[in-house]
Amino acid sequence: MSISTHVLDTMRGTPAAGLAVTLHRREPDGNWKEVGQAESDSDGRVRALTDEELDPGEYRLEFNTRPYFERSGLSAFYPSVSVVFSFEGGHLHVPLLLSAFGYTTYKGT
Repeated sequence: MSISTHVLDTMRGTPAAGLAVTLHRREPDGNWKEVGQAESDSDGRVRALTDEELDPGEYRLEFNTRPYFERSGLSAFYPSVSVVFSFEGGHLHVPLLLSAFGYTTYKGT
């Protein structure tokens, strides 16, 4: 059971390489616990955020977009992007389409 992501810079039409991503799981008490982290590769992909087996539950992907935009000489209107979703098991792919002033996400395959 795993979660992956792919970050594409829709403003430039390129993968968003070198973007830090953190995965959190909501605990029974409502707090978030970090369970993994990675950086997008040259293709904008994070194939695995953790080696840990993931239980079904509510998760959050946190994309640290500020450094990515600043490397490009842009101010970060969205300094981070948080995506909260339900994970029912198996493999889940959660892509992020990113631009300087907007973003979109969806359930991928």
